[in-house]
Amino acid sequence: QVQLVESGEGLVQAGGSLRLSCAASGRPFSDLVMGWFRQTAGRQREFVAAISWSGNSTYYAHSLKGRFAISRDNNKNMVYLQMNSLNPEDPAVYYCAADYTYGSRDGGEYTNWGQGTQVTVSS
Repeated sequence: QVQLVESGEGLVQAGGSLRLSCAASGRPFSDLVMGWFRQTAGRQREFVAAISWSGNSTYYAHSLKGRFAISRDNNKNMVYLQMNSLNPEDPAVYYCAADYTYGSRDGGEYTNWGQGTQVTVSS
């Protein structure tokens, strides 16, 4: 079982930036593919980004590529999501997720989830 704890919740102005963090424990971190998803009330969970075991490969939701960046530090068992140019479509609960297989944008393929952290954007 992998435990994931997100942090970095915050309120930012439109156009601003925010970095989310996720601490993982319970399994060797370098065995895990890490992802970020987000969800707003009444909407389906949305894939944001994922990063491979070593961090050498990443992929993003098409609409977010260029504004968001996922990274990881395998020495600290941490994964990050840097969010820039935040706009009114970005507020959501952001979830960190982990699995062992790389390449899926489907949240159903991820077996471990954090509790989520709220991102709010003011206009």
